[in-house]
Amino acid sequence: MSILDLAPPKLLPPDRQVLANLDWSEAAALWNSNQLRALHDWLNERWSRLIRNSLMGTKDPEAEFLQGLAYATLALFFTQNRNQEGALLMIDDALIVLAKYRPGYLGVKIEPIIAALQELRPLLVGLAPDAECPVYPFVYPKFEYTP
Repeated sequence: MSILDLAPPKLLPPDRQVLANLDWSEAAALWNSNQLRALHDWLNERWSRLIRNSLMGTKDPEAEFLQGLAYATLALFFTQNRNQEGALLMIDDALIVLAKYRPGYLGVKIEPIIAALQELRPLLVGLAPDAECPVYPFVYPKFEYTP
């Protein structure tokens, strides 16, 4: 048996159905109850299904949008869990990506998320990487979407 005899791997088609089945109420419930780790997993699962074997891959606008939301989610999670360096990196990435989708996209209102990140960012600059969250109590806007 030679390398030429091996069958090519079966590629699954991109899962575009993920967009039709997006239930933002699930994301909102996780965001609004500060279950940010679970929300990141929720977003990542949909992102990975969307880009699977896609010709556009991570450049797919919907996938990029989900990734931007994941960055924002991680920024809020990191700052609450003494990872200010990670929070700053995720804020910067989220702001770059989400700015492309202003004022909203796929029914999600982006402006409140961007405003919260822009307000938080200067508070993190200069903090020790493992410093406590600079805002107590830490309150951020509710996740707003159009059903």
